[in-house]
Amino acid sequence: MTRPFRALAFALAAASALAGAASGAQARPVVPAEKRYYDYDGDLPVCGDTGVLSTISSRFARKESEYWNTSLEIVSFDRVKLLAARPWGADHIPRNFCTARALLNDNSYHDVSYSVTQDLGIIGYGTGVEWCLLGLDRDLAYAPACQLARP
Repeated sequence: MTRPFRALAFALAAASALAGAASGAQARPVVPAEKRYYDYDGDLPVCGDTGVLSTISSRFARKESEYWNTSLEIVSFDRVKLLAARPWGADHIPRNFCTARALLNDNSYHDVSYSVTQDLGIIGYGTGVEWCLLGLDRDLAYAPACQLARP
């Protein structure tokens, strides 16, 4: 290739690369989860819902009994509050992040971080609940210090 043709080829390649980069920089359209082929209604239980809190209590007691051979159980919850509602935007599966304080049967208090999600229950049916008790995440599933259970 002669020198003028190389310069022209280089200029065309550079222009093509810039045009491709400019078009790739555009954001994708946001389609709310409620408008997809599988509709979500975004109707989640509140953080203090008795069903959500009883799910956390029963799963905690079962985990402590079966895996850690302790008799720890959650007696009650207080200081329940919403941390973030759908923090990743409308185009993600509806999910709320909450926090509470749990009183255990050994009279100790532990902060609980948990999320409530739509249609992420067992086999994708029902409300999903993921939780972590600060100081009792022995398998380090949400380490460090239950931070991975938060937004």
